[in-house]
Amino acid sequence: MSRALRVGGLVPLTTLDYPGLLACVLFCQGCAWQCRYCHNPQLIAPRGEHEIAWSRIMDFLKRRQGLLQAVVFSGGEATLQGGLVPAMEEVRQLGFRVGLHSAGIKPWAFAWAAKAADWVGFDIKALAEDAELITGVSGSGKANWRSLEHLLASGVDYECRTTVHWHLLDVERLWTIAERLQSFGVEHFAVQLVRSERMLDPTLPRVAAPAEVEELWQRLGQMFPHFVLRKD
Repeated sequence: MSRALRVGGLVPLTTLDYPGLLACVLFCQGCAWQCRYCHNPQLIAPRGEHEIAWSRIMDFLKRRQGLLQAVVFSGGEATLQGGLVPAMEEVRQLGFRVGLHSAGIKPWAFAWAAKAADWVGFDIKALAEDAELITGVSGSGKANWRSLEHLLASGVDYECRTTVHWHLLDVERLWTIAERLQSFGVEHFAVQLVRSERMLDPTLPRVAAPAEVEELWQRLGQMFPHFVLRKD
């Protein structure tokens, strides 16, 4: 590879991060957004204190051939690294399926990477007009939703997911997100309740779920052919 992928962490085995397959997760270093509820803040900086050399990653994967079925590139934001697609191709040559977790921070880079993946878990942060409240970056909402267009046009298998912190997102806005996703033709949608034990912004208050939330889950289940609620 001309540019080795910067990997800040590794989960050697998971059944949750690639639908239906045994996978490992590579947490790519670096992110251009500052999502307030981010539970991997150590991955935001372009360089990390505990990066794993790509040669070690490849050695690990070669030992797992025949045991693991997929490798998921997560983050941080993996698509910000020029070495991502070559790394995905190397992994595929070992016989693994390739997954990608992304928020599409740079739509052109995301479009390139999505075409190299077998499956994409795509983060919808908020309504385009509200995203800056979460990411801290102007224009992030426009980029996020433009990348969704690239994803749906690619034909790659996917899941759209929205992480919910009830201080940053209310029932009405979450419902509006769902309506917009439906209008885009999205069929796979997941809601993930935030992990509050560690967040980039420790001042975010703990907020109880609103009373009408159970009705919302039922409505979302009826709205999408595939809807998942993740509470943990």
